[in-house]
Amino acid sequence: MKQILQNLKDGHTQVADVPCPRAGAGHLLIRSTRSLISAGTERMLVDFGKANPIEKARQQPDKVRMVLDKMKTDGLVPTLEAVLNKLEQPLPLGYCNVGAVAELGAGVTGFAVGDRVASNGKHAEMVGVPVNLCARLPDAVSDESAAFTVIGAIALQGIRLVQPTLGEAVVVTGLGLIGLMTVQLLRAQGCRVLGLDFDPAKLALARDFGAETVDLSAGQDPVAAALAFSRGRGVDAVLITASTQSNEPVHQAALMCRKRGRIVLVGVIGLALSRADFFEKELTFQVSCSYGPGRYDPAYEDGGQDYPVGYVRWTEQRNFEAVLDMLADGRIDVSPLISHRFSLDEVEAAYAVVGGSEPSLGILLEYPTEAETPLEQLTRRTVQLKQAPVASGTGRGRPTVGFVGSGNYATGVLIPAFAKTKVRLKSVASSGGVSGVHAGKKHGFEETTTDSAGLIQDAAIDTVVITTRHDSHARFVSDALAAGKHVFVEKPLALNRAHLQRIREVYEPLAEQGRAPLLMVGFNRRFSPLVRKAKSLLAGVREPKSFVMTVNAGDIPADHWTQDPAVGGGRIIGEACHFIDLLRFLADAPVTAVQSMMIGKAAGVAIRDDKVSISLSFEDGSFGTVHYLANGHKSFPKERLEIFGGGRILQLDNFRVLRGFGWPGFKQMKLWRQDKGQAACVAAFVEAVAAGGVAPIPYEELIEVAEVTFEVVDQLGG
Repeated sequence: MKQILQNLKDGHTQVADVPCPRAGAGHLLIRSTRSLISAGTERMLVDFGKANPIEKARQQPDKVRMVLDKMKTDGLVPTLEAVLNKLEQPLPLGYCNVGAVAELGAGVTGFAVGDRVASNGKHAEMVGVPVNLCARLPDAVSDESAAFTVIGAIALQGIRLVQPTLGEAVVVTGLGLIGLMTVQLLRAQGCRVLGLDFDPAKLALARDFGAETVDLSAGQDPVAAALAFSRGRGVDAVLITASTQSNEPVHQAALMCRKRGRIVLVGVIGLALSRADFFEKELTFQVSCSYGPGRYDPAYEDGGQDYPVGYVRWTEQRNFEAVLDMLADGRIDVSPLISHRFSLDEVEAAYAVVGGSEPSLGILLEYPTEAETPLEQLTRRTVQLKQAPVASGTGRGRPTVGFVGSGNYATGVLIPAFAKTKVRLKSVASSGGVSGVHAGKKHGFEETTTDSAGLIQDAAIDTVVITTRHDSHARFVSDALAAGKHVFVEKPLALNRAHLQRIREVYEPLAEQGRAPLLMVGFNRRFSPLVRKAKSLLAGVREPKSFVMTVNAGDIPADHWTQDPAVGGGRIIGEACHFIDLLRFLADAPVTAVQSMMIGKAAGVAIRDDKVSISLSFEDGSFGTVHYLANGHKSFPKERLEIFGGGRILQLDNFRVLRGFGWPGFKQMKLWRQDKGQAACVAAFVEAVAAGGVAPIPYEELIEVAEVTFEVVDQLGG
């Protein structure tokens, strides 16, 4: 299928051939008929992509500060590589889609195959959309009109926050698509409306919809006009739907308002607010969050968990339905808002209008019909990227690899590491298709797919790399092992004991029969050249050792998927396992006891398992402590290890410098750039597969580390 992608590095917009997404649990798979280009949002993205690096930095000062902090701790080259990798990833465009349901995901109710629906799906021939972001179309609403549903919901949510009453005087600043729909919705609610804009054509449309207008391009004074419009009292409310860097719209809004008036920002403007403007009139100011309650809530949007109507009357989905109802009975008319229509094959022309000077408003994209492109052609899950190599003696014995997952870490670190080992990169899978296409083209895969199960069963693939979200690791590992594939899985191996038992039930019978594939977890720290040097130095120390590992982990928001026990497992299972494995490797002895302690609860302070101290006792008498802390400062090195033993000390600083104190013949080993051992970890695994050797990390240690992390979480009350 075809999908429109935007390159944020150079601003190029392309139509890419992408494998059809899956209808995941709680999702609808929709065949698109129309989609609406959001001129404001999408032009902003196009302009950002075309900007030079300095202009990009000026537009995102917060991101620049993050880059500078990372540069201080990780070094220049790794930071630049991370930034470039992020900018190279294509961005799927669009969020105003209409089409027909082609497939229902597990657990979906209230929809049937063939239903016409509006959604926030992308510009693509097939889109997978969560059920709570879809709404059925009334028979009276055409696909063209329904393409404005999401834009209408954005306008409606802003109005709901303003809480207008019958007869109130309301100003709408900025008469683009959202502004003009806001005018119509306010008029339908019985409000008097004054519209402000620089474009005479948009002002004329606003008048057609029943508003009075102020032409800012003609030098008309908007504040004076608003006072006259409100009969000298000041307007009751202002909705700002403009897009500008200027602070003037919010300043003017404050001057226009009556005492205790309301201002709601729907658009994007400068926000240098004047206290005097708001203080004297006791004005209220609020920023509207997109389509309505549920927006950016993973439980609602991805998990399908609706809010009870008795407590949240107007969710995103119910706002969609309200807009469609008003389209059906004619209270909203979007036909005058359509300025251009393009077929999907005319995307370059469409975005030339978006980024150019030609007057435009609603730009509709039209998709091929069933007669033009049969559904089975669009639902192909695999896209060929290049021809498979001709069999020859060259490279014989190298693994043939399939990647399940193509996120940031996979594309930025793991895939390049595997590519350097000269393996055959056959297939890369992703759930949505877009990231797989990017990774596949960039790194030379033969194909990309959204069929992970098919990749695992592919007879040509002997090695599977799993880089998906943590909750799927155990399932994919078990399936791949059962299929006879060697497995490299990013940490953690499993989220809980039940997941771990699933893996053991597959692996251990195979091991007893002498035919178990290699199983490897991406515990890369033990492969760092500085850690290997430390291990060689410690080989001469016969007495027990003490390890102090300090991890300045940094804060991750509570709603991030890694913090969800059911998806990410939390940060102990999801990340602290790295450091438990590192100490296990350096001690070279099994863990015999675990003690864990977490920062205590305090009034008004959220406590999570990312501020902990973990003490480990080893069979040889050594002990180690992992201080895993998310309450530090990012300017401090992220990872520091100190090792005491035999009257000597080793200090490893952020995998860039290893210092020795009291070591004969060793004072310091310093790297040009940080090296956490990712490439060496992958190379060791690939060589073991190619040579038919043993796993670089013994299976028993993988199980041991997993069990220790579960014990830590249990002790912390997880």
